[in-house]
Amino acid sequence: MADRVTVIGWDGSPLTEAALGALGAASLVAGAAHHLSLPEVPPGAERIRLGSVGLAARRIARHRGTAVVIADGDPGFFGVVRTLRAPEHGLEVEVLPAVSSVAAAFARAGMPWDDAQVVVAHERNLRRAVNVCRAHPKVAVLTSPGAGPAELALLLRDVHRTFVICEELGGAHERVTVLTSDKVAEHVWRDPNVTLVIGGGIGAGAGPTTAGGAAAPAAGGWLAGHDAGYPPPVRGWSLAPAEYGAAPDEGEAPQLRAVQLARLGPRQGDLVWDIGAGSGAAAVEAARFGAAVIAVDRDPGACARASAAARRFGVLLQTVHGTAPGVLNDLPEPDVVRVGGGGAAAVAGCAARRPERIVAHARTRDGAEEIVRALTDAGYAVECSLLQSVDLDPQGPADAGAGAGWRERERTVVFLIAGSRAG
Repeated sequence: MADRVTVIGWDGSPLTEAALGALGAASLVAGAAHHLSLPEVPPGAERIRLGSVGLAARRIARHRGTAVVIADGDPGFFGVVRTLRAPEHGLEVEVLPAVSSVAAAFARAGMPWDDAQVVVAHERNLRRAVNVCRAHPKVAVLTSPGAGPAELALLLRDVHRTFVICEELGGAHERVTVLTSDKVAEHVWRDPNVTLVIGGGIGAGAGPTTAGGAAAPAAGGWLAGHDAGYPPPVRGWSLAPAEYGAAPDEGEAPQLRAVQLARLGPRQGDLVWDIGAGSGAAAVEAARFGAAVIAVDRDPGACARASAAARRFGVLLQTVHGTAPGVLNDLPEPDVVRVGGGGAAAVAGCAARRPERIVAHARTRDGAEEIVRALTDAGYAVECSLLQSVDLDPQGPADAGAGAGWRERERTVVFLIAGSRAG
């Protein structure tokens, strides 16, 4: 095992005395090409070009002597320290951090970043990183080959954002470019880089404006990763339809919506389709869990109400005017789907895109059987329940006298159908 392992963060600034001392005593130095070319690296030290950090960690563990690993920015923030400290390597490390690349990127943009989401994008998880950019107004993306600014912009499609693209931060060829998302894919970008994806009209704070206009700067929050409006202005979940701007006779029972969301389990990095979104109540609540949401409805008025509800609750969602299943062809791949309207045809169209879970409901047994058949034919395991909720008035009319309470105001009976993708 190496006698000592020091991890040095590098942000382009002159190295500290502690870093210079560790490098001067090193018999092995690992880092990227631009790190290994630093004049402070001892000429007689063994050099390891960092590609796979795991492979480098195994070589360092076998080394007899003093090892130094150089990494960009803060190596403890989505960096090499996690791998080096993995139990299989048995390495004890000393960390000398520098300014993280995320902090440097926001500094170049002149923006605060305590309210930002930070994600790492690789080819294997690029879609989930994009979904975070859909769902949040300020996201820093640590990119990689095959998962860079162009790929992010292409997957965002018609969701408009401003991109602040930072290439080779701290290096001799540093470049910072600000573009709207529709222009990003036209360029070739150097790796590695940090991309800030900004916009959506809420909580974006001061900084570059989006195509639709940026929000006014917020006064500041108290919890990292949330904008200054967190917690949201309205407390509670599965609220009455009126809370989302629905008419008294519009919208599903809150109890049904609660069970639907419980079966779907929307979470950060997911893309939720809400087909037949109506007032947008379910779409907004899915977005409050941190998921990206596309709300689809054939009524343009419903789309407008869903957008208004999203603004009220301080979340982002995309509305699409159209009728399922035809409109689904142009939508990005969903993780979970709620079908609030469209029946078995809409359910079958959604199942063809293979989301992990689908929930739907029906007022009649015949309708429920059609939905169950559509899901089972598509290879989904199906759960069906009959839900009944009764809205009671515990007080009764003001002039009805004693004992007039607990009058039934509304009764809802509905079949809930939930499908889970097999395998």
